[in-house]
Amino acid sequence: MSQRVFITGFGIITSIGKNTTENLASLLHRRCGFGELNVLDTIHSKTLPACEIKLFNQELCELAGVPNGKGYTRTSLLGLIALKEAIQSASLSSTEVRDAGLLSGTTTGGIREFERHFYELMDPQQKGDFAQFADTANPGEHGERMADAVGIKKYIATLSTACSSSANSIMQGAQLIKHGKLDRAICGGTEALSRFTLNGFNSLMIVDPNHCRPFDNTRKGLNLGEGAAFLVLESERAVIEKRKTPLAELRGYGNANDAFHQTASSPEGTGAYNAMNLALAMAKLTPDQIDYINAHGTATENNDLSEGFGIQKLFGDEVPLFSSTKPYTGHTLAAAGSIEAVYCLLGLQHRVVWPNINFHEQMPELSVSPVRELKREVDLKNVLSNSFGFGGNTSSILIGLA
Repeated sequence: MSQRVFITGFGIITSIGKNTTENLASLLHRRCGFGELNVLDTIHSKTLPACEIKLFNQELCELAGVPNGKGYTRTSLLGLIALKEAIQSASLSSTEVRDAGLLSGTTTGGIREFERHFYELMDPQQKGDFAQFADTANPGEHGERMADAVGIKKYIATLSTACSSSANSIMQGAQLIKHGKLDRAICGGTEALSRFTLNGFNSLMIVDPNHCRPFDNTRKGLNLGEGAAFLVLESERAVIEKRKTPLAELRGYGNANDAFHQTASSPEGTGAYNAMNLALAMAKLTPDQIDYINAHGTATENNDLSEGFGIQKLFGDEVPLFSSTKPYTGHTLAAAGSIEAVYCLLGLQHRVVWPNINFHEQMPELSVSPVRELKREVDLKNVLSNSFGFGGNTSSILIGLA
């Protein structure tokens, strides 16, 4: 029997905060994580600023509760910090954790550690044990490491659909619950900055050396970021049995692929429209019942135009409040979907809509513009969170008050 899926806890770490409390405070006070790179070793540290978590790995080890930290990549450490906060937030017992599923999205896994030893690994004359560094290149390694650290035994999966990865992990976790495979699924994603991603996006010429400006006519590209977030999903049966008061309900979701281009969305916004429309259909809601959209809003020329057209096509003349929070955190790639789902949850809890920082000039192609200032005391009931990945993989999650 298909069950309703509820959200009972979450955890987060980004460049604007080590936990939920710090992230909320930064959002409320317009504090952004954009600046020069100090932790990542790169020749672009001064020329390509990003939204970096200003903590070295040993500091992350202490936050994650693994003082030794041997074998942990930065990706797995960020994920573990958010995962532990999510478990605590949902008040899960050790038995409930053991029997839960863990679904985590990432794009590059531990490539940050791998790239430090790449030339040694490729040199046949080099001697030594490089196995641990080779292992980090496996994107699934981080999930296994996190699951071992907290005692999850039942189900572990890694999803890698580029920038929609963690949104899709939430969808898959919900499907496992709906079809009776799991009572609880802890879903999200984690991503660490690396030279590979910085150089890769720079080669596409879509990295802005200045602070990004989503949906602005002068936008020049994205800022990269790092972070992690996880949501605890529980079945209706589990919530009733434990007499829990859920934070929200995962009412709908949609995934579409317009297959337009390897790295670009269709210019008319087909994928965005289809993903949002599928989410509304699952939730049995009409467009006028959506109160806010946390847009993917990367500040690239293609994304903002495509997403804007998709939003206008679906909502017509009654487009709800919308904004992108990427100027706060940068584009955290695989972790973006779960991080922004947490921001939607915080918006529902505190009745606020986050501003689209740096927006000044209207895009002439669109008839709508994002929220510019923080809005308080907003009557939010249903919100959408969009995540778009390379290859046209578009995802939309619909969260409502429980």
